[in-house]
Amino acid sequence: MDISGRVAIITGGASGLGRATVRRFVGLGGKCAIFDMNEEKGEALAKEMGDNVIFINTNVTSEESVQAAIDKTIETFGAIHICCNYAGTGNAHRTMGKKGPFPLAEFTKILQINLVGTFNVLRLAAEKMADNEPLNDDGGRGVIINTASVAAYEGQIGQAAYSASKGGVVGMTLPIARDLAVLGIRVNTIVPGLIYTPLMMGGHEEPTPEIIEALRPLSSQVLYPKRLGKADEIAHLAQSIVENDYINGECIRMDGGIRMQPK
Repeated sequence: MDISGRVAIITGGASGLGRATVRRFVGLGGKCAIFDMNEEKGEALAKEMGDNVIFINTNVTSEESVQAAIDKTIETFGAIHICCNYAGTGNAHRTMGKKGPFPLAEFTKILQINLVGTFNVLRLAAEKMADNEPLNDDGGRGVIINTASVAAYEGQIGQAAYSASKGGVVGMTLPIARDLAVLGIRVNTIVPGLIYTPLMMGGHEEPTPEIIEALRPLSSQVLYPKRLGKADEIAHLAQSIVENDYINGECIRMDGGIRMQPK
């Protein structure tokens, strides 16, 4: 599918991987609706990118909030062709730590945002994609791209909730691709390794020399190149998935060959 002239939903689009994808897609002639709760960053990015980008304050865990954002996207741009799910978060609690067992509310919160939120958005986006006229000779109507993590396979100490949520995203990719194939909607998942994102950098959007040095013990575990990944490299993979109609039902690791060892 060509990105030019197509409409993409980008959850978590106000920063990090989502922001990089917004910039890349718009640069290729696409239109983007940013679904995020960071109004300051979301509005600033939409203003920066111009008329082809809108920001909608969206809680991905809420059916009502996402439906309203979907409706606003259709009202503004007329259709939805691409859905990139980057919205997510993490925490760190041992299953049994000095302060007691992993707080159940904290475990549930991560699953709600990362797993349930991803499914909530993609299912409502798919409903609108199904209304599209075929966009190519294969009958394609849309593309959904989810985001997992290498923690789905190699979770570290304290990552029980995060790993479970990302493992769930991996696990549901193929069944959803099978469900939506009859509608001409492809479903894939990007599985990033260690990437320079605000979550990794304590809220910073870009790596400084000090941040790079502080994260060197992690980057040393990457086979090649010996650095963390860049947000635009993930965005470039998202572009490739959209453009290549034969990529479907896949979970694609993009991690420089890292295989995380227990801490």
